[in-house]
Amino acid sequence: MTAETQIEASLSASLYERASKVLPGGVSRNTVLGVPHPLYADHAAGCRVMDIEGVERIDFANNMASLIHGHAQPAIIEAVTAQLHKGTAFTLATEVEVDFAEHMCGRSESFEMLRFVNSGTEAVMAAVKASRAYTGRSKIAKVEGAYHGQYDYVEVSQTANPSNWGSDRQPVGVPVAHGTPTGVLNDVVVIPFNDPEGALAILDGHRFELACVLVDPMPHRVGLSPAEPDFVAALRDWTTRDGALLVFDEVITFRSEYGGSQTWYDDRPDLTAMGKLIGGGFPAGAVAGRKDVMEVMNPLAHRVLFPHSGTFSANPITMTAGLTAMELFDHDAIESVNELSTRAMEGIEEAIGRTGIDACVTGRGSMFRVHLKEHAPRNYREAYADEKERAQLKVLLDHLEDAGFIMINTCSATISTPMGTDEIDALVEAMESGFTKLM
Repeated sequence: MTAETQIEASLSASLYERASKVLPGGVSRNTVLGVPHPLYADHAAGCRVMDIEGVERIDFANNMASLIHGHAQPAIIEAVTAQLHKGTAFTLATEVEVDFAEHMCGRSESFEMLRFVNSGTEAVMAAVKASRAYTGRSKIAKVEGAYHGQYDYVEVSQTANPSNWGSDRQPVGVPVAHGTPTGVLNDVVVIPFNDPEGALAILDGHRFELACVLVDPMPHRVGLSPAEPDFVAALRDWTTRDGALLVFDEVITFRSEYGGSQTWYDDRPDLTAMGKLIGGGFPAGAVAGRKDVMEVMNPLAHRVLFPHSGTFSANPITMTAGLTAMELFDHDAIESVNELSTRAMEGIEEAIGRTGIDACVTGRGSMFRVHLKEHAPRNYREAYADEKERAQLKVLLDHLEDAGFIMINTCSATISTPMGTDEIDALVEAMESGFTKLM
């Protein structure tokens, strides 16, 4: 390391030292934490980010899958700048909220009405609470290992491991945060992913108790493998017969198709939670679905079952950015990013074959994940990485970072519209050289 590099490297170290004195762990979100310190962004444009040390990297993380158009998209900047001069938030409604809601409801046949919130976590929370209000029931069911944000109930079994997850026929509800009330665990039923028979056997033990079954059609932490059609069909049939609601978490997966990943299936959910890309780079969320269910939030109803509000919900900056981003994310744009993702997955599979390493790729649409295991996992327990795999994964991720790529920390990648074949082929090449380091 040259003297000049040592001086540059101290910029991040010094900033992290300051951060550690005022932020727990030196960060406000664990996903950015690195060793010995986080990377600190200076500026970005398109699919490339420059850190404060002057190092440029191709961004396949895209702020945890939220930046479908990459960074500093000109049309979004122009629209938001114009709105900034008009105001950032009011105790008044705005027309752009209506425009955006109309656009989103036009993208999916299951979206009869919609409400905006400020994050994916809020969207899932609102969907769960709306389900309870509509059914009058308190319990929910969710998939083992699935991440749905920081709401106590949907966190259950998000970080389960072999020491505490129990039988695969009856998964144990495992809390994430220390001090989670026991009552929370009692009100959450945990089901296996992509196992219709196993899931229904568990659900049958909770007939007429569940407000909803919550499922991500391609849950990242469960392995980023799509839900199989017979699994979705089984959940749809069971909830319909039981009187529970089927809720899709499409906070990440809505990027997959014009109407979200739910269009992969013959069956539709009653409610859908969204976030990430719909904000155009700003914090955003939404819950959409059947009119009769959404009416539980209607403040003009004779009896309001779910009073709902939020100071920054539908603020005009987010609405403007989100509407602009989603209008740009048309059928042609979706086809382009999905084709690039397929090119990456096929290229990485070929690299796996050439190196002979035990690895595989999962994903669909514009997202994929590399696993350092021979066979593609179908559920959380198969996707779970043991100590050896975690160590190998760190070597691979460090290699990719040094090679000029930003990845999600599970070795997952998202495609953004500014990318082209050059970026994809460069990643495949770096993956192959990384695989050789693990042999």
